[in-house]
Amino acid sequence: KSNPCDKVESMGSYRRDNISFWTLDEFNEFLQFVENPNFKLAYKVLFFTGLRIGELTALRPSDFDFSVPKLSVTRNLQIVDGQEMFLEPKTKKSRRDVILPRDLALEIQDYISRQYGIKEDDRIFYYNKKSYGNKLTKICKEHNLKRIRLHDLRHSHASLLIELGFSPHLIAERLGHESVSVTLEIYSHLYPNKQNEVAEII
Repeated sequence: KSNPCDKVESMGSYRRDNISFWTLDEFNEFLQFVENPNFKLAYKVLFFTGLRIGELTALRPSDFDFSVPKLSVTRNLQIVDGQEMFLEPKTKKSRRDVILPRDLALEIQDYISRQYGIKEDDRIFYYNKKSYGNKLTKICKEHNLKRIRLHDLRHSHASLLIELGFSPHLIAERLGHESVSVTLEIYSHLYPNKQNEVAEII
């Protein structure tokens, strides 16, 4: 006689106090302690593109177009019962092209060229999520750096774009959010208050 869904709270909501991120300076400080080239490049891609870790670890040489330069998110790697599974991206909007900074694109291209015998469909970032996360945590602990999670590199990218003045619509498109409202729900508190600026312009 009643809808059981009415008793269930909404799923996937974000609390502001769960969001941690690094500034560009904090990220560069962390990066100087990363020695493994694969890990260093992985963290750079996460920070400067906002990819999810499953999207990163699914990347192949065939997913890059260095003439633009850009990468294409077409799949998502998940580990299920110890087995690698390549799934569809998280949402419809998650299937996207991400334009790369040219310096980062050249670094990725150079890294791929140095991998002997790598094929177009081979994974570039061949460690798993746990390995990338554990390394990040270990370096932060050893060098007394601000602690963040691996996924917070995605938040760091968003906060960098906000600081640079980009619109929520563009950030939603770059991160692969289903709608701008998702972006605003997560990051609205990072946007500076523009009330005084509005009053002055009027």
